[in-house]
Amino acid sequence: MDYKLQKRLAAEILKVGESRVRISPDPENEEEISQAITKDDVRTLIERGLIKKIPLKTNSHRWLLRHIKRVKGHRRGYGKREGTKKTRVDEEEEWVNRIRKIRTYLKYLRDKEMIDSRTYRRLYRLSKGNAFGSLHDLRRYIDENKLMKGVKA
Repeated sequence: MDYKLQKRLAAEILKVGESRVRISPDPENEEEISQAITKDDVRTLIERGLIKKIPLKTNSHRWLLRHIKRVKGHRRGYGKREGTKKTRVDEEEEWVNRIRKIRTYLKYLRDKEMIDSRTYRRLYRLSKGNAFGSLHDLRRYIDENKLMKGVKA
């Protein structure tokens, strides 16, 4: 039998896709199911258990055990890794850590009056513009341009 209409109505009532609706294959109820053409008729069939909703598939318990292990850092050795180190690291997180370190160092220099506020602002803007790849690059720049107070070179 073709139960397209009944399946569509049942899917709307149960709020699932048509693929998750199961209609009883019992030949005794075939006539009754094919006669159901309104939503009320389909609701009564659902109540009687002739039309059912298939439950969602979930991850296996084995997956859960593996996931818990991986959260703890297990099963993440060299043999499991694909791609370079750079592909496995979040670039935004890397940037945030780098800029925090640079800004902390700049504030330290300013507070200890090793650089003046104008130099601080200039270096701050340069670091925001990604002029320094690391804290080491910033220090090298300060040394090369003799921006530190009291340091004669």
